Amino acid sequence: MKVALLEGGRSLERAVSLRSGQRVAEALAELGHEVLELDLDADLVPMLEREGPDAVFIALHGIEGEDGTIQSLLDLMEIPYTGPRSLACRRCMDKDRSKQLFREHGVPTPDWVTYSAASIRELGAAATFKHSAERLGLPLVVKPDSQGSSLGVRIVTESGMLPDAVVSAFSYDDRVLLESWVNGRELAISILDDEPLPVVEAIPADGNAYDFEARYEIGGARFVCPAELDEAGEQAVRGAALGAYRALGCSGFARVDLMLGGEGPSVLEVNAIPGLTETSLMPQAAEAAGIGFTDMVARILELAH
Repeated sequence: MKVALLEGGRSLERAVSLRSGQRVAEALAELGHEVLELDLDADLVPMLEREGPDAVFIALHGIEGEDGTIQSLLDLMEIPYTGPRSLACRRCMDKDRSKQLFREHGVPTPDWVTYSAASIRELGAAATFKHSAERLGLPLVVKPDSQGSSLGVRIVTESGMLPDAVVSAFSYDDRVLLESWVNGRELAISILDDEPLPVVEAIPADGNAYDFEARYEIGGARFVCPAELDEAGEQAVRGAALGAYRALGCSGFARVDLMLGGEGPSVLEVNAIPGLTETSLMPQAAEAAGIGFTDMVARILELAH
């Protein structure tokens, strides 16, 4: 099979995507496929038309690759591709819309408030920060609406920190979420072919938040997989993860990030194209389920649609 592997891209997660792509390319070659590695540029669509791949393996993260842009183009070209469809990708990328859908489908998620750059600039919405802090409580989390890998995320422990945290988040996106902090365990459930893989718990090495560096630097975090959960806790976590996956219309594979606090699981977001690097969580979960990296790539490719 001729497989076009899309990697790199122009998002802030380019380096992560290239690392994911390198591992996937090696696995595809081991499986005997003809691999065409492609980055995102103005020649992408003409190249795909010339080469006529049987399928596209998407190893892109962030804007253009994970927000439905590439998926919509491939739908138009009628080329099968891995991962969720374009609408599901758009929903996953938009945290505010994701959380609205979680609430509509009864999936637990932390309370939140969304601000646009225009509302701050033109309507003086910054004056409501104190109301948001009262409503959500402190500490709270400030994050860009449409970024992954914890980019631009800050934990605010006092209201005076909010303006700087919001300004920082606006450097990544023109919409920003303020979200209630959930004190608990940081868990992730990867879903492959609509079936949850073993739960992974991320424990940052320095005891702080599981940020970008902790995700992608060797030794940045310690991972426990399967996570140590009692039967009731595991069922609750799996149920919340599947509920979130289905609420956004995902298919093929995805990863659900959540917190497990004293009141049960609380879903933070769904990653439509989870990382496949040497420190990424989905490969660890697959390994715990007895699925090696190459076999996992083979299954993901089989699900291309």
